Amino acid sequence: MDSFLDILKQLVRIPSVVGAEHPFFMSIKRELEELDLKVEYYDGVLVAKGSEPKSGFLSAHADRHGLICTGHNEFQYAAFVAKNQADLLGNSNSEQLLKNFETRFVDQKVQAYEPWSGSYLGIGTIKDAFLCKKRNNIIFKIDEFEHLFPGTPIAFVDKLEIHENGLISAQLDNVISVALIIYMYQLGYKGTAFFTASEEAGKSWRFLLEYFRRLDISTDELLVLDTSPYGKLEMINNLDVVLRNRDENGFFRSPLKAKIKKIVIENNINYHFKDAYLKNQYTQNNTKGSLGVTELGRIIKATKGDIQGTTLQIPTIGYHTVEETTHLKSVKATIDILSKLYLK
Repeated sequence: MDSFLDILKQLVRIPSVVGAEHPFFMSIKRELEELDLKVEYYDGVLVAKGSEPKSGFLSAHADRHGLICTGHNEFQYAAFVAKNQADLLGNSNSEQLLKNFETRFVDQKVQAYEPWSGSYLGIGTIKDAFLCKKRNNIIFKIDEFEHLFPGTPIAFVDKLEIHENGLISAQLDNVISVALIIYMYQLGYKGTAFFTASEEAGKSWRFLLEYFRRLDISTDELLVLDTSPYGKLEMINNLDVVLRNRDENGFFRSPLKAKIKKIVIENNINYHFKDAYLKNQYTQNNTKGSLGVTELGRIIKATKGDIQGTTLQIPTIGYHTVEETTHLKSVKATIDILSKLYLK
């Protein structure tokens, strides 16, 4: 796992606040071009192509949560700033989780950076955070950033923590999937990969769909990599990977789903289907709730099934914080699945 962890350690340190991903895209572009891959950069999506571009279609969003300066000494949660709100309708589990943990941000160190060059603009500490119901956003107090102009992105200061008990922690969503794709190219993956912007603001699917339409591409084997949130460590101790039959927007009908299920069963990889898990939880608690909203589900709905695929997710706790945690065994299981799918 050392080579993979080296990639992840490096990427975690590079800021990629939703809506201000350009410096991170440039870092990914350099890593991929060093592997002699063809890399194309379009609005909202970075595309890497191996020597057999149609042999696979992997996708991962590159943005992470952070803040943005919206006025003099005023800072808001970047994904929920009005200009970024595209398809955030309140029906995703991540949105519902956000409403409940603004106090977790207090005392968190943050760094400001120039959104185009990535130049470092200073470091500060969040002193207070509260939910403003009038603006439907989290408002932050940071004393050290009075000099910043509106539009300046502010990332959580982060580094990868590797624990002795086989756990790793950082703001893993979704830099861990970006690292996985780069690692797969190092291992010999020859297909295509997409790195999308603004997934946390509900916009990434539009960028990806625009690319497919631009080149008149259709596929039923788009594999979207991501993390999947759970409440407690006990919930993921015996869970290696998370699959889906569907999300709130539609059913995933792809031959990849059956292939992955066959691989996990044959290799004793612990898994469950997240939609079935959520339905069961709601039934047990006699409640109603969302099955989750994914980038893939939005694309399937928008194309009426012309673009199809499935998801492969790593279970985590501490969702959308710098303490987001998963098991290394989950990472290894994901690498094993991807290797059996794509490496000859």
